[in-house]
Amino acid sequence: MTTKTTQDAAVEPGPVSAPGAARRRVSWAFVALASIAVAAFLVSQYANGDLKSQAEGGVGLAPHYLTLPPVLQAAFYLHIGLGGVALALGPLQFSQRFRNRFRRAHRMIGRIYLVSVALGGTAALVLSPTNQAGLVGFFGFGSLAVLWLFTAWRAYRAIRTGDVRSHQAWMIRNFALTFAAVTLRLWMGVFITGQLSFGHDIDFGVAFDNAYVTVPFLCWLPNIIVAELLVRRRGLPAFRITG
Repeated sequence: MTTKTTQDAAVEPGPVSAPGAARRRVSWAFVALASIAVAAFLVSQYANGDLKSQAEGGVGLAPHYLTLPPVLQAAFYLHIGLGGVALALGPLQFSQRFRNRFRRAHRMIGRIYLVSVALGGTAALVLSPTNQAGLVGFFGFGSLAVLWLFTAWRAYRAIRTGDVRSHQAWMIRNFALTFAAVTLRLWMGVFITGQLSFGHDIDFGVAFDNAYVTVPFLCWLPNIIVAELLVRRRGLPAFRITG
């Protein structure tokens, strides 16, 4: 796969109609609110007490990670904390009004975002062999971590060379992967609710485990497809298959 040429990248998208602009604002507001809500939930969930007390209370993935070595527990907290930072800051980078009015703040937040992705993604890659979803999780979450790091690097390299439009395209792809933290929980809610509603004598723990093995790919593959559609729709440098 390759990106389009610089000449293709310079093509500006057509004017956006008033209904189109309104849809963009509504979409941005939804993504921003969902991202901030999930980021706050994640950080607060694991910030209350140590891992042992969280495991005893059945908090999220704490029971699983309590059994792992301290270095992996540290990687878990690093992934949760910095992933939460990236998730909360990401939507602000796509606000054109903020970007135009506060360019210096946009650059500073962008640096914090990319550093958070770099460290959080590395921690996710370290954790992937020991994830709770087994082999499916190793390939699903491992692929997500690799792509998360790769798209962040491409976004950084593009802006360092002054290729703003390629930078925008890679940032859209990267945040789509960051947003997997939101879509994972949406899918988990759907699958857990479905099992508890239609299953017979299924407790929450079993429903959670069943749902968790379905999301390692589902939480990010649709996101990256939507991101590529957005990239193409905005006339930014897009992927295309070449010989």
